[in-house]
Amino acid sequence: MSTVAVETQASMLLRRSLPWIGWLLSAASMSILLMSARWKLTFDPWYVQEWGRIGWETGALPRIAIVQLTCVVLYLVPQTAVLGAVLLTGYLGGAISQYVRIGELYPPLVPFTTALFAWAGLFLREERLRSLLPLRRKL
Repeated sequence: MSTVAVETQASMLLRRSLPWIGWLLSAASMSILLMSARWKLTFDPWYVQEWGRIGWETGALPRIAIVQLTCVVLYLVPQTAVLGAVLLTGYLGGAISQYVRIGELYPPLVPFTTALFAWAGLFLREERLRSLLPLRRKL
């Protein structure tokens, strides 16, 4: 077997596994967002306290949850996944800004990594996005 054949098999295996890895990353980020939406819709006591601590009225929780769930649905539908990722980036950027506004450094890591996993998952599972935003190595 030649090295060309081995490289082709390895690249073919990688190409087949990229979408699966992408869906795993997407599932991780979507599970965080769905858990957060559930807390908002059920008025989880811890979440309501946190929501008030950052300066928001609890009456806004269901409306924010609906926006969040709409973004998740758009992200999970392949035809609207890029739009969903863009909207989720804006939504999660707003969450980051609220924690930065009150001077806390740790909580912004959660929405930041959630957005990062969402984009990484979409990048790995969507070949058209990889061709639009190619990662190149310097030789």
